[in-house]
Parts: sequence; C-alpha cells; structure tokens
Amino acid sequence: MRIFLDTANIDEIKKGARLGIVSGVTTNPTLVSKEGLSDYKAVVKEICSIIPGPVSAEVVVEGTQAMLEQAREIATWAPNVVIKIPSTIDGLEVISALTRDNIKVNMTLCFSLNQALLGALAGAAYVSPFVGRLDDVGHDGMQLVKDIVEVFRYYHLKTEVLAASIRHPLHCVVAAKAGAHIATVPFKVLMQMMKHPLTDVGNARFLSDWQSVQQR
Repeated sequence: MRIFLDTANIDEIKKGARLGIVSGVTTNPTLVSKEGLSDYKAVVKEICSIIPGPVSAEVVVEGTQAMLEQAREIATWAPNVVIKIPSTIDGLEVISALTRDNIKVNMTLCFSLNQALLGALAGAAYVSPFVGRLDDVGHDGMQLVKDIVEVFRYYHLKTEVLAASIRHPLHCVVAAKAGAHIATVPFKVLMQMMKHPLTDVGNARFLSDWQSVQQR
C-alpha cells in the first residue's frame, strides 16, 4: 500500500518527501485555506514540484460544463496533477470526458460501492472512499474499502482504491489488510504510524548502556 499525504502544508510535504515514504498528495481548497493561503494554483504547482507522484487537486464548481472547463485548466498546471471530481451524476459525465482526453481522475467523496463501481466504469484512475466520514455517521468506513477492493479484483478493474478521510493509525492498518492501493493521511497520522513506546524505551536503554560502556 502506498502512502499519500492529505495536506496543503508545504513544510509537511517537504518532510514527507525527505523521509522517502510519500509517493503522492491529495489536497483541496479547504486544506489550502486552513494554511492561510489563497492562491490555490500556486500551492498545487509547488506541491507538484516537490512530489513527482500523483497530486490530486479538486474542482470547486458545479455543473458538467463548468467542471470540465475547470478540470482541463487544472490539468495544465503540472504533468502529475490528478483531477478530483465528486461522486455525482454530473461527475460521472465529467470523469468519462476527461478519461477520453487522457486526464487522470480521482473520484472523491465516495460513500458507496455503487458509486465506486460506476466511477471505475467511467474511467477514474482512483476512487476515494471517505472512511472517517462514514465512521462519523455510524457506518463502517473500512468495510466499504474492503468491498470495493474485492469487487475491483473480481472484475479485474484497473481503478485504484484510495482510502481517504483517514483519522488514526489503525485506519492505515485496516486499509493495508483490506488491500487498498493507497492511503492518504494527515501528516500527524503519518508521524503516529512510526511511533511506538517500546521503541522509545528500547532506544533510550541502548543509548544509556552505550554511555556506560564508554565511561569504563
């Protein structure tokens, strides 16, 4: 399972890149706004210059024609941009049109197997089930990831499953076990994935023991 960062924070993305474990980024205008930034295009282009892998940027208009026009504009920002299109009827039409233009699409805000299947049939490169948001309303978000993976494998669909709205490290564990191709995580969760109290205790003990050896 590959790891993407879900952020618009440039420092976080640079650190993830230095760690050598982040192969893509998902972002949107809400995340850009959260960083106190306003130039969405400039932020996306900078992210694309840091991360050579897929960078998902979202359309922020409604209606088929408006989404198509904005998506085609975003696609010119960098060669590794992927367009995030919502899981709606208009979205399906846009996904189909963009796929015919060889523009990669990440179908976002996916909350059902039906949506994921239709997105794959329309040509989406990725579908993004929103795990945390489903959990918030009493549904099992990771069960949806498992169901999508199972159906895509059964029918040999090329669309990749991108587990989104990840809230904690356990989500990443379950996503990996479910066979998700990608998990997109906040930077905080990425850091938590590497933390373990026994590692900290063991490392401190090794260092202490080594200091004792040096003092003999």
